[in-house]
Amino acid sequence: MNKKVIGIIGGMGPLATADLFQKIVLHTEAACDQEHLRVCIDSNTNIADRTAALLHGGANPVPEMVKSAQRLASIGAEVLIMPCNTAHNFYDEVAASVDLPVLQMIALTRDALGKKGVTCAGLLATDGTVQTGIYQRTFAGSGIELLVPEGDDQAAVMDIIYNGVKAGDMNHDVAAFRRTCENLLARGAEVLILGCTELPPAFELYHLDYPNVDPTLELALGAIRFAGGQIKD
Repeated sequence: MNKKVIGIIGGMGPLATADLFQKIVLHTEAACDQEHLRVCIDSNTNIADRTAALLHGGANPVPEMVKSAQRLASIGAEVLIMPCNTAHNFYDEVAASVDLPVLQMIALTRDALGKKGVTCAGLLATDGTVQTGIYQRTFAGSGIELLVPEGDDQAAVMDIIYNGVKAGDMNHDVAAFRRTCENLLARGAEVLILGCTELPPAFELYHLDYPNVDPTLELALGAIRFAGGQIKD
């Protein structure tokens, strides 16, 4: 069977892009190079900050996102994926710019939680993702309650994303973020949604061990299936 070429609209940020690509490779059943899927990556670091655009009147990220989508389409991509939760607020504009399917990471995460029987999850995400309600809209009617951090806890999430992972601080103080995770679990969250693509690397870098679902992984698995690959057991 002919396998489809995956295109990654990346650079939001670079480490999150690398994390997605690695997960595609690690979770594809393949005995040699030639059995892996073909992946094109445009790590476009010119894409403006999505949270700043949504909440603070920052530069519009859509033109550069569209440029990446069209660039990937022009070099043979047959399905597109975006490793950035907040960027999915602009999903419709990006999808309309190309004649290709664009997978929806948040919907894939919702479906994965539903299959696992989760009824309450804590959302760890940027201010832009939380305040625009994209997770809440996507999860509406799913039977899954979403809890968001309260008070200073949300500031701790933004801190680990921007001052930890994006800044490349390998020794960042994550005590406040740990409290955020523990508070969500104490309020009844069964799992934590790592709703910013910097958070899966953060959990690995800072040795954070809390029950979680990784939207980056769900996007990788969805892309593998869509492209005709086989998921590794």
